[in-house]
Amino acid sequence: MLKVSGTVFGMRPADIEDLVVPGPPAVRGDLLLAAVSRPDLDADRSHSTLRRVSLAGGGDVPWTYGPRDSSPVISPDGRWVAFLRAAEEGGPQLYVMPAEGGEARKLTTFALGAEEPAWAPDSQRLACTARVPEAGRYGTEDADGRTPESLAEAPRRITRFDYRFDDLGFLRDRPKRLFVLDVFGEGEPEPLSPADYDVKSPVWAPDGERVVVVVPQEYDRVETLSNDLVAFPAGGGEPELLASCPGSADHPVFGPDGTLYFTGTSHTDGVVVAANCGLYAVVAGAEPRRLTDVETADVESAAGTAVPLGDEILVAVRNRGAVELRAVPASATDAKLDSLRVLHGGQVAVHGFAADGDTVVVVAATVETPGEVVVLGADGPRVLTDYAKTLRDKGIRRVEELNTTAPDGYPVHGWLVLPEGDGPHPVLRVVHGGPFAQQEWAFFDEAQVYASAGYAVVVGNPRGSAGYGQAHGRAIVQDLGTVDVDDVLALLDKALERPDIDSSRVGIMGGSYGGFMTGWIAAKHPERFRAAWSERAVNAWDSFAGSSDIGYFFAAGYVGSDPEELRKRSPLTYAADVRIPFAVVHSEHDWRCPLEQAQRQFVALRQAGVDTEFLLFPGESHELTRSGRPRHRVQRFAAVLDWWSRRLS
Repeated sequence: MLKVSGTVFGMRPADIEDLVVPGPPAVRGDLLLAAVSRPDLDADRSHSTLRRVSLAGGGDVPWTYGPRDSSPVISPDGRWVAFLRAAEEGGPQLYVMPAEGGEARKLTTFALGAEEPAWAPDSQRLACTARVPEAGRYGTEDADGRTPESLAEAPRRITRFDYRFDDLGFLRDRPKRLFVLDVFGEGEPEPLSPADYDVKSPVWAPDGERVVVVVPQEYDRVETLSNDLVAFPAGGGEPELLASCPGSADHPVFGPDGTLYFTGTSHTDGVVVAANCGLYAVVAGAEPRRLTDVETADVESAAGTAVPLGDEILVAVRNRGAVELRAVPASATDAKLDSLRVLHGGQVAVHGFAADGDTVVVVAATVETPGEVVVLGADGPRVLTDYAKTLRDKGIRRVEELNTTAPDGYPVHGWLVLPEGDGPHPVLRVVHGGPFAQQEWAFFDEAQVYASAGYAVVVGNPRGSAGYGQAHGRAIVQDLGTVDVDDVLALLDKALERPDIDSSRVGIMGGSYGGFMTGWIAAKHPERFRAAWSERAVNAWDSFAGSSDIGYFFAAGYVGSDPEELRKRSPLTYAADVRIPFAVVHSEHDWRCPLEQAQRQFVALRQAGVDTEFLLFPGESHELTRSGRPRHRVQRFAAVLDWWSRRLS
């Protein structure tokens, strides 16, 4: 750690407590709310409260006090705020409180908690979803009044591929169902949707008589990666099919003229991976119409629901590491990215947005903040919060953009995060997961911790990543470990041209697909690196296809089903070619890249005589580095720094 005059500069592992991050905003009139979360090391979990942000002068004040409040939604009449609140134990429940403040009233007591609250147009009812467990599971009583604590839980009968999901658990014995509540009435709500399939993303139709949800296509009769939009009568009854989507779908919302919009992908070309997400429109009796171009425009669905505003629809779009808020004309068909009006763009990552009349607000990250609330006006964006002040006071390491070309002339884009001092600095090539994801123009805690410890950190978006056009993302489909490797190394070589970078002390690391790349490159190009750190990796496609929660389609999508090809594309096959120290790091309950992937790689490396260490985190899922228990995140950072201090000294 660098020190000047006794003061510590930069981000240390324990400083994850300074990662104060606002969630998607809610705005109505002058009321602007956001759930603001931060890791709490003492409690070893994240703490989250609702805060009111001043639209006039900026700054914020507490609206609730947690410990885990989230997902605020303001009623159409502006009088009420519904939100989710979780106690120290158990899932979140739905609460409501007056918009002017006051006591929060609990509305639900679901066994596994509530999700996705949505107000009816009359501001008297709320829709939500909740997972309803089979009797005798997840702490509930069985038919004889006994709980799992008093007897062994019954076995699960599994007949489908899609029976579980990482960081969530088993699915088929606790379907997500739709509920409608009278906010001011009495009694427990009854589910509107059956237990045969999950529903998600409820939105009320403008008439207030129906609730539209996303369901698996054909009502989940067989495994599918495509969705339908259906409407359930709010008072109960059979659902009505509104649209069959060409692929995945999420976040339906009605426009002022009754048009139903949603974000989603298309699988009509037979490729189910590396698909750009688009904005679609549905009118009665017609097929969904794609408003955005499939090749150039990639909607970031994780940023939230599209917002109809006048004759446009606002969406977040991925663009060369940025996530920009752009406007899509309601009349558009296959509109290219460059034609979409930019409301907030450049070197930012929009992670949430909302609008009320002419007021448009976003939660936006930059390389200097994990996220701030920003209001967009005629005079440009105005930042209302300063959640990154503590991080900034400690010192945020400088980020420089890198542009270069691969050996075949293809452009490669990324960043270099630099430590303080003149160097020459040891360097870490950090490869992101996905692969169809993007390194963003956003504060990256891992790079900041490593750079603060004295390492230059190279990150970027090789072919296979999102945000550079669908062809860029699909360049490695059925061709892993080829041009993506060229791009990873080309970006590293660009950084190594600098005199303040030590080309003799280079390490490679990454997680998930980045872990795959680490194992692959360490075997194919061991002379380039002193050591490797491979985390939650795909190491063997043959077993991944059956053991991963998504393996049944993901392995075939990226590699194929031929056993020899699966073997050829697996880092495990080349473990004996690794000649550098190698760390295998994994989470015990990872269902995305299951533990056996790490175990097989560790054994193969040890049997080949490689200097190998295996670090295993109890109880964690694939999401350890992003949302794992805070103490584990700090312990992981400490282990990373210890590894590189021993290998790159």
